[in-house]
Amino acid sequence: MLDELKEEEIVNKVGGRFKLSTIIQKRLVQLNAGSRALVDLDPKDKMSVVLQEIIQDKIYLNPAGDVVTREAPPEVNVLDFEPSDE
Repeated sequence: MLDELKEEEIVNKVGGRFKLSTIIQKRLVQLNAGSRALVDLDPKDKMSVVLQEIIQDKIYLNPAGDVVTREAPPEVNVLDFEPSDE
């Protein structure tokens, strides 16, 4: 878990150590308040969840300093598609 924090890649990805600590802290608060994890990991290890969300580009800090999630767009089932008669 903490090996990811030793890598400069994750620090550079978020824009520095201060932003990294900010996004970790704010996302941990969200998870503790009941937000669902965006990665498939043990939900009890919230720090690993947050680090994987950052590494996988699932979360980021917006210019206002808020944690924003990037969820995948909903899957479209092509079998449910009905073409129009145009």
